[in-house]
Amino acid sequence: MKRTLLTLTALFASLAACYAKQQPNILFFLVDDMGTQDTSVPFAFDEDGAPLLTKNNKTYRTPNMERLAKQGMRFTQAYAYTICSPSRVSLLTGQAAPRHKVTQWTHPKTYKTEPGPAKTKTIKSPQWNTKGVPQNTPLLPQLLKQSGYATLFAGKAHFGPDDTPMGNPINLGFDCNIAGYGGGGPGSYWGIYNYSAEHRNGGSNWNVPGLEKYHGSDTFLTEAITLEMNAAITKAHASGAPIFAYMSQYALHVPFQYPDKRFTPNYPQLKGDALSHASLVEGMDKSLGDILLTLEKLGEAENTLVIFYSDNGSVSPLGTPTLKGKKGTRYEGGSRVPLMISWAKINPSNPLQQKLPIKPNSIQSDIVTVNDIMPTILSITGTSTPSGTIMDGHDLTPYLLGVKGTHRPQRFLTHFPHAHYNSLFSTLRDGDYKVIYNYANSSWELYNLKHDPKEAHNIIKQSPERSLTLAKRLIKYLDDFNASYPVHIKDGSAVRPNIDTLK
Repeated sequence: MKRTLLTLTALFASLAACYAKQQPNILFFLVDDMGTQDTSVPFAFDEDGAPLLTKNNKTYRTPNMERLAKQGMRFTQAYAYTICSPSRVSLLTGQAAPRHKVTQWTHPKTYKTEPGPAKTKTIKSPQWNTKGVPQNTPLLPQLLKQSGYATLFAGKAHFGPDDTPMGNPINLGFDCNIAGYGGGGPGSYWGIYNYSAEHRNGGSNWNVPGLEKYHGSDTFLTEAITLEMNAAITKAHASGAPIFAYMSQYALHVPFQYPDKRFTPNYPQLKGDALSHASLVEGMDKSLGDILLTLEKLGEAENTLVIFYSDNGSVSPLGTPTLKGKKGTRYEGGSRVPLMISWAKINPSNPLQQKLPIKPNSIQSDIVTVNDIMPTILSITGTSTPSGTIMDGHDLTPYLLGVKGTHRPQRFLTHFPHAHYNSLFSTLRDGDYKVIYNYANSSWELYNLKHDPKEAHNIIKQSPERSLTLAKRLIKYLDDFNASYPVHIKDGSAVRPNIDTLK
């Protein structure tokens, strides 16, 4: 009888493992504050399709990103929101930020504090969702968990403040949470300072939790999180379940006074913040390579799809060549980010890769957005959504399969009625054009990004018909998402974009 039970148990385990292999592992590797120029991989191309290798590309060392680019598909016009929390909430919901109302970064500790309120003599920021991820909305890790996945989280969360359930990734469908909390950055990257800002009188709001075993050591934060994620992947692999590993590095976020000393000798030409930033870039890339190596050792690299992404544009001290602006601005440098999708190890004979054969070293120049990540992962994993689920993103699988044509609307809407490097603006990328509305002074901007990628020439007055058309379209999409507009200080009424200033 015991032998029969053991045989049946082994059979069920074998069947479970067989079923699991019908679903690929997903490694979602998210970098913080990384623009398209913060890498040795070129994401800019000239009109003839030749890569534009900038000084930044030649400075940064990211061999593992280069490996992914050679193995898979690189998206050269991928967008995220210009600030972190809106993007991170959209990754879990598939919804546009104006819809889910997290349009600014959320406070690390309490939803009662509103970061970055904007105010002029006449208007101010509206109320918005300071609590983070909306409740009663199907979330990516929850759906994958229901589909049989082991759901692992490590690194920067920033899904909502610590005094809400959204502060802890466990409450959002993850089986484990490594070092994630309500904050959007670390107090320190150095283990000798316990990953806290208290040593420099910076308080405890930004203390990275759960890594006490590394306190007092010389283990850099990027390395500690990677070691813990690799251990979690190894443990999940032993269970036989397919793995969804959401690896979210705190790098490349400030503070920059903590360089990763493992890599600083590689940049003798840099100093200060630029040196620290470059070392963060290379440390992030090593993390990617270390996880790929773990998957290889476990025999899972061929079964693992890697999605490499960033939550918003760059804060690099070296600037953003080929684009204007940086994180927190209304310009392209604030929202254009690197996106690559590749199998961790190519094997054309692998059944999973036969279902999703991604052409090596392929380039896709269509507009894609942060809202597309969730529906794409759900499609690839065969995960269904509850009836009535609202997602604003689109499945990118046809691009990965090399299907000719455009497979999503070529537009991206942002809405930022708050204060940061730029304040109180909405933008719409629509095909080759981008229209911007500035609420503070009721002004409009229009750029042809195909011929003017640096947004140097505002053609709003030279193209009156196109300007009016795109302005009306911007307002329509904001209304479609029920966007929260800035409000008048006197009576609290909504301040909508004023198209009369175009006439």
